[in-house]
Amino acid sequence: MRFFFAADIHSSETCFRKFLSAVDIYEADVAVLLGDLRGKVIVPIVRNPDGTYASDFLGRKTVVKNDTELAELEKKIGAVGYYPYRTTSEEVAKLQSNPELMDPLFLKFLSERFQSWFRLAEERLAKSKAKLFIAAGNDDPLEIESTLNKSTKFVNVGDKKFDVDGHEIICCTWSGPSPWKTPRECDDNELAAKIESLTNQVKDFENSIFLMHDPPVDTTLDVCPKLSEDMTPSATDEIHAGSKAVRDAIQKYQPLLSVHGHIHESKGIIQIGRTVCINPGSEYAQGILRGTIVDIVKGKIKTKMLTSG
Repeated sequence: MRFFFAADIHSSETCFRKFLSAVDIYEADVAVLLGDLRGKVIVPIVRNPDGTYASDFLGRKTVVKNDTELAELEKKIGAVGYYPYRTTSEEVAKLQSNPELMDPLFLKFLSERFQSWFRLAEERLAKSKAKLFIAAGNDDPLEIESTLNKSTKFVNVGDKKFDVDGHEIICCTWSGPSPWKTPRECDDNELAAKIESLTNQVKDFENSIFLMHDPPVDTTLDVCPKLSEDMTPSATDEIHAGSKAVRDAIQKYQPLLSVHGHIHESKGIIQIGRTVCINPGSEYAQGILRGTIVDIVKGKIKTKMLTSG
């Protein structure tokens, strides 16, 4: 059985389309798209009195003069995981003075993007026999679950235990505390309790698979730049930002495989005891889909590799 995993695409249109292509290209029997799914930026495209539109995208001020140019700009914005927002200068001023309005707007754009992605998946993979799964991550609002549950091609497995051809799989979407105070983070004790509620449902750990958004602490899968007080990443200092609760669970239960995300910079494959642990990494902003292929034959991992494209 061939598994394909990818994580942290943060609403990149390019990466999602590559994910769908990868299902066929890699001949995956099972494909899993793990969180984070939410884009990080809304890009206003402001209509001017003369009918043109103006935006500030990636530090470049752009004015588009017709519908063709407007569609191309929106495509570029979506490719890196941002949300184009046709609006007015008055609405931009309102949002700037009322930041509490931003969360519902992000949720609206995230839901709309996933509805369009699910329609695309139904078209592109209509004849595919691959089993497709999806789950949120710490960046994703709890409200997105209702949208993820509507897909006819993907099964939402966030914070659930499910079975695939003899493998019991558990998925935890939460992470430990971060400087960004994201929707699905908690202290390590609470995270351990969430994981334990899932492991309590597993009968055969030898053939089980863990999908944990947070990677295990003090490994090569959880290294990221240290942030200053003003949230500037250090060019020289690094920290281990993974979870002790996740590492403890892996060491205690020794699943066959454990797949992670969350720390974009730390792609890699390691062993913790008998368990193969993988973080495929993420370069969504560059339109690069990072993933991992794992072949499991008769209860043993025969092939494991990182992919990029």
